[in-house]
Amino acid sequence: MADSKEGRGDIHIYSGIDDLKTELAEYISDLSEKSVKERGFFSIALSGRSVVNFIRKLTGTPYMITVDWSKWHVFFADERAVAKSHPESNYKLAKDEFLSKVPIPSSHVCSINDNVEVGIAAQEYQFAIRQHVKSHRVAASVCTDCPRFDLVLLELGPDGHVASLFPGHTALCVAHDWVTHIVDSPRPPPERITFTLPVINSACNVAIVAVGDDKADAVRFAVGHTTGGNVDWEDYESADAGSSPARLVDPMDGKLVWFLDSCAASNLN
Repeated sequence: MADSKEGRGDIHIYSGIDDLKTELAEYISDLSEKSVKERGFFSIALSGRSVVNFIRKLTGTPYMITVDWSKWHVFFADERAVAKSHPESNYKLAKDEFLSKVPIPSSHVCSINDNVEVGIAAQEYQFAIRQHVKSHRVAASVCTDCPRFDLVLLELGPDGHVASLFPGHTALCVAHDWVTHIVDSPRPPPERITFTLPVINSACNVAIVAVGDDKADAVRFAVGHTTGGNVDWEDYESADAGSSPARLVDPMDGKLVWFLDSCAASNLN
């Protein structure tokens, strides 16, 4: 059972992680069904390594039967610039723990080229997404020159980062590219590829998952509650907006949903 709170987006708080995973699976299943009925496809972008673990319930009953996996198109909102066989690869984790367990056609998984340098890989990934938009497998935003993914699924970091958009990083300011790259990630490995904020904010639905008390202050900043916790809100308001990349996630014509456990939500009113 989830508690709901008012804030920036729909906020759902769960007493246990298993309840969160159950509701997240149902949420994704419902979005998939709706998107397939309306457009014939479901486009989802995954980000963060823990996200794959949070959606593993989709590999069980009843979803193996009820979800139309043949209509799914899977993308990566960020990726580490390592070989696909590398333990740090988001693709490898997604394949091992999720993609290999559901009947999504391999041609429907759009992964990043791991055989070129990171800047070229970012350009190639942007081109690949453009081809999906041209073929209408991914919708186009009527508000921006960006793809409109049915769902961008993100994990919140303790520092407030989402995808590979880190606090204070220049990647937060990229406005005209769909995909960018960084070579100085504050968390290893340093080279990464990431969706830009305009792409994330053009999505039909954005879901952000956060669990653990080490996310509590980051959740409070991002959601927008102003009391409680150990952070001075006035100090935050006077800081660069990039201090909390997750706070910059604000779908222009879509919905933002938070999936939090009670620890991550402990500083919310």
